[in-house]
Amino acid sequence: MTSARSFVLICTVGVLCFISYNMVRMPVLALFAESLGAGPERIGLIVSVSTLTGVLLKLPSGALSDIYGRTILLRIGVVAFGLPPFLYPFITDLNALTALRFAHGLATAIFAPSALATVAELYRERRGAALGTYTACTQSGALLGPFIGGYLVYTSGFPAAFVTAGVFGCAAIVLFYSLRLNVAPPRMQGRGLSAVTAEMWKGFTVVSRNKKVLITSSTDAAKMIANGALMAFLPLYGLSVGLNAGDVGLLFSVQAFTSFFSKPIMGRVSDRIGRQPLIVLGLMICAATFVCIPHVSFFPLLLVLSAGFGFGEAVVSSSSSALVADSSEFKTLGAGMGMQGTIMDIGHASGPLLAGILIAVMSYAGAFAVIAGLQLVAASAFWITMRQA
Repeated sequence: MTSARSFVLICTVGVLCFISYNMVRMPVLALFAESLGAGPERIGLIVSVSTLTGVLLKLPSGALSDIYGRTILLRIGVVAFGLPPFLYPFITDLNALTALRFAHGLATAIFAPSALATVAELYRERRGAALGTYTACTQSGALLGPFIGGYLVYTSGFPAAFVTAGVFGCAAIVLFYSLRLNVAPPRMQGRGLSAVTAEMWKGFTVVSRNKKVLITSSTDAAKMIANGALMAFLPLYGLSVGLNAGDVGLLFSVQAFTSFFSKPIMGRVSDRIGRQPLIVLGLMICAATFVCIPHVSFFPLLLVLSAGFGFGEAVVSSSSSALVADSSEFKTLGAGMGMQGTIMDIGHASGPLLAGILIAVMSYAGAFAVIAGLQLVAASAFWITMRQA
């Protein structure tokens, strides 16, 4: 398979996997947890717990893909997307739902670093455009998944949404296992555990000392704090101002739709003018739109703000992944992408938890203002650090 066909395959599988994942994740998950009796703090925990899997496993997963090759990690990851959705209809307990979400998080924890590293290897000279296109394809899952999931919950109930998500995931499994990627061969085969552990530790050490990788990944974390807060509490806020589940799903879809079309364009822009100014600009856009959301109940205006936040996300993401790849050594590219994913997931997991606590003691407006402020602080810290690097 040529590099171009491998790229098309990884993008197509990404679309199917993330449609499946996002059908479960938003707005269905928060509504399902609430239907089981969860309050704001517990909803924040349930929404964020799958991201905690990424915090624990993305860096080791990326490092293992440097050692054993990308394909084996991608094969495991795609299975983790396809099978868990079929278990959700049997959940009646919040503890069981929390455990299932943690297990479902294996999907992105294992698949995402290897997929990003694969794309970065396929297109070393045009990484911004290639990574922007790939992340746009995965974003299309966030475009279609919430809309389909919200509509199915509204018209047919939770089981229909979960089973349909499983069908999309299984389609990704069949496609990926029936074709073959053109990727670099594994560096290590038939080596003992001690040799593998030493090689992983070497990758961890190199990446953890890379200031550019760490600060760039931190900007993604700040963006994902806001994203996680929206994922958990925009459905509940929407219902509180008179929207239905389908309307809330459309808000997420508009956000993803804007990000989907913006990422390839902004990736090409970052190849030409540089990554750093776009990352700062994107964080400022995310903060400005995010802080306005809890002051609005007019549905068309909420659509505009969701679209604006999606554009800000696209500006940050299309530049940050490419900058991490540019700043990583070739032999630790997977570890670099895993480090970015780990730090990003720390932010994503913190968002629902932080928002849940702030909303419980303050209000939607106060909580969103605090989180918007964190994004502005991250933008300032990134700009200062990169100028000194």
